[in-house]
Amino acid sequence: MLRVAVVDDEALVRSGLSMILAVPDDMEVVVSCDGVAAVEEIARQRPKVVLLDIRMPEVDGLAVLAGVLAQPNPPAVAMLTTFAADDQVAAALRAGAVGFLLKDTEPEQLIHAVRVLATGGSVLSPVVTRTVIGGYVAGSVDPDISELVSSMTDREREVLALVGEGLSNLEISQRLFLSVGTVKEYVSAILTKLGAANRVRAAVLAHRAGLVGSP
Repeated sequence: MLRVAVVDDEALVRSGLSMILAVPDDMEVVVSCDGVAAVEEIARQRPKVVLLDIRMPEVDGLAVLAGVLAQPNPPAVAMLTTFAADDQVAAALRAGAVGFLLKDTEPEQLIHAVRVLATGGSVLSPVVTRTVIGGYVAGSVDPDISELVSSMTDREREVLALVGEGLSNLEISQRLFLSVGTVKEYVSAILTKLGAANRVRAAVLAHRAGLVGSP
């Protein structure tokens, strides 16, 4: 079963998301709580994916993110936000979040996003993409990043470009006819060479290097 945690200060939001994620037979919501109990519950239940509200009144979403990512073998964490222009999105990206989803994401898209996160991919709601990646790219190619990327092998650049498009390891393996294990090795090498903390940051750098079109 794909184990998922939903963390939000509003019980109605938690209930709605949990109901959506309970539809697939292979998916199970093992944590549904507010920010106060989140870090402890996630450590106890060990979900594969965490959907985390970025703004909560009692415990800040970024504080929960830090606590979750400090755990051994941490889950993939995607932030939930109401507004695409949320000023905490960039901070969450730097802290290690690998996805951003609007709370009004369609049910089918939400389920797909969780599956992508579980297979090592990154997810960004289209509107959030323009805010997050657009803000980092600033409309121009960074020559320093381009030079760094040029030192990679052709295959590494190819994989990085697909990471920049938001593809998961499984999707990249299917596109390039490689095993998922081989893709994971490429992604790991790419993150090391770029000094990137996560796939979303690597995606940003792929855009800045000109490997991917404007978001």
